[in-house]
Amino acid sequence: MNGAQLLIEMLIEKNIETIFGYPGGAVLPIYDALYDCDRIQHVLVRHEQAAVHAADGYARATGRPGVALVTSGPGATNAVTGIATAFMDSVPLIVLTGQVSTELIGLDSFQEVDIYGMTMPVTKHNYIVRDIGDLPKIINEAFHVATTGRPGPVLIDLPKNVMNAEFTAGKKSSEQHIPPFIRGYRPEHSIDPADIQLAAERLNRAERPLILIGGGCIQEDTPALLKEFAEQYNLPVASTLMGLGAFPSGHSLHLGMVGMHGTVAANRALQSADVVLCLGVRFSDRVTGNRKAFSPGSYKIQVDLDTSELNKNIPIDLAVAGSCSDMLRGMRGQVHRVEHSAWEKQIGIWSRRSLKSSRGQDTKLTPQEVIRCIQKATAGDAIIATDVGQHQIWTATHYDFSEARSFLTSGGLGTMGYGLPAAIGAAVAFPDRHVVCITGDGSFQMNMQEMMTAVDHGLNVKVAIFKNGYLGMVRQWQQLFLGRRYSSVRISSPDFVALAESFGARGFRARTLAEAEQITRLALQTEGLVIMEFDITEESNVYPIVPPGSGNQDMIVE
Repeated sequence: MNGAQLLIEMLIEKNIETIFGYPGGAVLPIYDALYDCDRIQHVLVRHEQAAVHAADGYARATGRPGVALVTSGPGATNAVTGIATAFMDSVPLIVLTGQVSTELIGLDSFQEVDIYGMTMPVTKHNYIVRDIGDLPKIINEAFHVATTGRPGPVLIDLPKNVMNAEFTAGKKSSEQHIPPFIRGYRPEHSIDPADIQLAAERLNRAERPLILIGGGCIQEDTPALLKEFAEQYNLPVASTLMGLGAFPSGHSLHLGMVGMHGTVAANRALQSADVVLCLGVRFSDRVTGNRKAFSPGSYKIQVDLDTSELNKNIPIDLAVAGSCSDMLRGMRGQVHRVEHSAWEKQIGIWSRRSLKSSRGQDTKLTPQEVIRCIQKATAGDAIIATDVGQHQIWTATHYDFSEARSFLTSGGLGTMGYGLPAAIGAAVAFPDRHVVCITGDGSFQMNMQEMMTAVDHGLNVKVAIFKNGYLGMVRQWQQLFLGRRYSSVRISSPDFVALAESFGARGFRARTLAEAEQITRLALQTEGLVIMEFDITEESNVYPIVPPGSGNQDMIVE
């Protein structure tokens, strides 16, 4: 076999069923090998960025590594945004990039870029295959690195002549199932029993305890262990954006999201707690606000697989290297149920300070009403993908996520254009589930060409576009912090309903609450891609919001 055929065979052995990609000259040998392959579905996207976002959505929804395949040069550079998105949010991906033949590397050849060097800062690891004999070892290592420890994207650069080179089968198959040894790479950490005991003792003595969960709680059986632990010991839970879904949003112990756009209850509780058990949280600036003012009186216990995150952004009292699931198992039986009546009463007061959306003189839909329509129509049982902006925060705050891996959003990089391709990836993985992309009129226009991908593959994706004629989050910042000097935030849009129909999809529009309820029900009963355009109040703002540079205690709530 040649290198390309070997690559496809190894992907099959890794149980890869789907590749998201876009062909080009440097990857023609791989596409030729795919021609004869009936074990792997290839999803042809319309832009390489979307290929990586779709693989990302597939990986987040399933917990299995997603695979993207793009050509050299502009194909590879177009993929960088998707790779960085996955890297910031710890998503396991294998990104295969074509490369010019090895004898042409470094000569400024046609469609040549040093994608290996370019992506070093935004991959967990990357490779360039210079010899066909190295390919089995590299594939095995790449999947191991992407999926163990803190997950992340791994890039493999594939020169064209290596893919055409002949390979004689040897010990490849037996090596596939042996975990590789990589010097310096230690993905797993055993938690010291003394750390578990100390953490349990602190929680037992706490008067105002809180569990803060992040993206590290999405993995494996952690959500079930977390729910059991919180309920057994009656401990309130707050979440970062990336942790949403790891604990049921509608649960009585869940206080909501923390940080710049966190709920009053979550932020007040975090600032007032005396012991905070932080599980899989990296303390980004959007979570902490002013770091010097972050939860100032609390004893902080941080549990993370990635030792580089311990004590990185926030001074930690007890730093624990290990998995959140191991920590929760270890503390069972060592933590006691303690009554915190004063703390529970105070949290109840904060929780009741929910904002009521005020219409004023505007008769248009509010974003909260649209989210409630989607919540009701899906019965809270859907995979929700979003883009980035106001709609993302409204979704995080007002949609009740009942299970892990049901919320797909770009947290760390904040990538507009992520939502539709990610929803496509989730719909490929789960064709029988409701998959809804909630987006804005600005974000949707970043990658709206992927409507054709969804139509071509008959994917059951529903898109809810919040149309307000602005780049909403930027406009809000200009309103609140720059004296309403609205610079380059007015955005015009096509007729999304007519556009959907031109792509072969269905399109609906709603201007009133009654129409919103009607088209949401209708969309979810309609097979295939449906685009819903909601005309919402133009200058709706996201609240609460913590002003830049301020602490979470300084949030503006209305």
